[in-house]
Amino acid sequence: MLHMYLPIAGNSVNILIILGLGGFVGLLSGIFGVGGGFLMTPLLIMFGIPPTVAAASDSNQIVGASTSGTLAHWRLGNVDFKMGILLLAGGIIGGTLGVQVIKILRAMGNADFLINITYVIMLGGVGAYMFWESLQGLKKSDAPQHEEEKPVKESGYAKALASLPFQTDFEKSGVRISALLPLIFGTLVGVLAAIMGVGGGFIMVPVMVYLLRMPMHVVVGTSLFQILFTCVNVTIMQSYSNHTVDFVLALLLLLGSTAGAQIGTKISKRLKGDQLKILLASLVLLVCVKMLYGLLATPDIMVAIAGGH
Repeated sequence: MLHMYLPIAGNSVNILIILGLGGFVGLLSGIFGVGGGFLMTPLLIMFGIPPTVAAASDSNQIVGASTSGTLAHWRLGNVDFKMGILLLAGGIIGGTLGVQVIKILRAMGNADFLINITYVIMLGGVGAYMFWESLQGLKKSDAPQHEEEKPVKESGYAKALASLPFQTDFEKSGVRISALLPLIFGTLVGVLAAIMGVGGGFIMVPVMVYLLRMPMHVVVGTSLFQILFTCVNVTIMQSYSNHTVDFVLALLLLLGSTAGAQIGTKISKRLKGDQLKILLASLVLLVCVKMLYGLLATPDIMVAIAGGH
């Protein structure tokens, strides 16, 4: 009862479970401005979906969740399109470079462990810093005012930003920075996203908050805008080149995630910047612990340590 056969995945699933998974990831997408692929893909694999189909169908689902979330945040005035387009351009360049980096690393030997360790260190560092910084903000009487004062701490960094060419006003974000910065950071995030196989939201959001000095609520909407077009590109490539997008599965996930993203946007509107940051930091640390456990846990199939060719 309530089971449906998935033609590309080659098995049947419970419709309510898939709708629920989509809703949960859509909720996270609406609140934090992340795609949610880091959670959705392993969850789908747990329910028997082949990994290649899970990853490709999930990127299709993220298109729906981020479209829904972007529209909702756009209505609230939380999307900086000028910043988003520059980050997106950098992300496309970085994604293309990242694919080449993977080819080089794989040719040199088994680079998966190195990639995972890099991911764990980076997520652990970012998550811990966000958590600590947000706790400090919450301890003070009025968090939004102190968010404005933070750049004073890093005057050297602020001076370096001001000295860069192509200074541009980003009215929606309320910042004046070089147009090169979002391009450069977008490229770096694109490289990391391609190497790690993620949409990049979890890396992009801290970059926008701490390095581009954008307000948290504008960060969420702008991040979703950038993720939307990144995942449209990935979905088209996966379905055309690899034929791994199960559109029945993607449609079920899409229905759940579209509704979840709308609810998530309403929740994010009620939370202060520091509250959003501390929740996101907790989620980042949770993913970090999960990945670390995956690296340290005894594998199901023991293989020889030596070799690798």
